[in-house]
Amino acid sequence: MSSSDISAKRVTADGSLAVGPARIRQVQVLTSNVGAGRLTLTNGDGGPTLLDLDFIADDSHSVNIPDFGVRFQDDVWIETKTNITAMTMFYS
Repeated sequence: MSSSDISAKRVTADGSLAVGPARIRQVQVLTSNVGAGRLTLTNGDGGPTLLDLDFIADDSHSVNIPDFGVRFQDDVWIETKTNITAMTMFYS
């Protein structure tokens, strides 16, 4: 039995995920064919980097985060989204 409900949100732009405090449990990313992808998530706008991922180009990627995920106390902020066409964040 799960300890909390999991929600998902598809995003295509930088900025706030607009979910408030959350724990990222999984990230699915579709990278473009232009070059390697990079995703940097911070705790709110200008906050500390909590997740920084690199991806190979022109592929889909799924990153499972163990245990209770990465906790964002303020909001999940997409600081850097380089060569990423779309992504879905799974959070609780």
